Amino acid sequence: MEAFTSFIPWLLDFVLHVDKHLFAFVQAYGTWVYALLFLIIFVETGVVVMPFLPGDSLLFVVGAMCGVGLMDYTLSISLLTAAAILGNQSNYALGRHFGPRVFKWEQSRFFNKAAFLKAHDFYERYGGITLVAARFMPFLRTFAPFVAGVAQMTRRKFTFYDVVGGLLWVVGIVTIGYLFGNVPWVKTHLDKIIWAMILIPGLVIIAGALRSKFKR
Repeated sequence: MEAFTSFIPWLLDFVLHVDKHLFAFVQAYGTWVYALLFLIIFVETGVVVMPFLPGDSLLFVVGAMCGVGLMDYTLSISLLTAAAILGNQSNYALGRHFGPRVFKWEQSRFFNKAAFLKAHDFYERYGGITLVAARFMPFLRTFAPFVAGVAQMTRRKFTFYDVVGGLLWVVGIVTIGYLFGNVPWVKTHLDKIIWAMILIPGLVIIAGALRSKFKR
């Protein structure tokens, strides 16, 4: 318990000051930073219980570090795109494998067959845009591929949107960091920008959920 309580402040500090932690890691371990980044992105997108790891802010800082020559831009986007795609594939596989087994495909208080069929139909019809949009939503991007697996979205369709979403997310945010991450104003207010990356998508999700609830 003590280890857990000390881990939370460290994790919060890492998320809010990821630039300083990443810079220190590069200085100490050099190219091993690519392995660390691959692991973080893979776990954040591929393990449904790890939605709190940094994603958007990490990619932005990676781009900024590429912009000053501390990291290689092409290698970074290649590895992190692979990590994002493989992470989603892992999460999807977990949902597809364990979802039906947990619920045992029976009508019970733990599993509603009608709700499952609706979820399956939703992901077949709108799952593509959901998966792509979820890439830019902290927390939601961790759960969306798992739910797609539980809902038995076809693998071919899932894989197509997984690749599209992964490319847009990694290349887009790393490139923004590369272009603007070293602008003096951005560097000065990076902590506020990181908070905005976390809070704004969260508020959008909450607003959407409330709007849907009031409509019903």
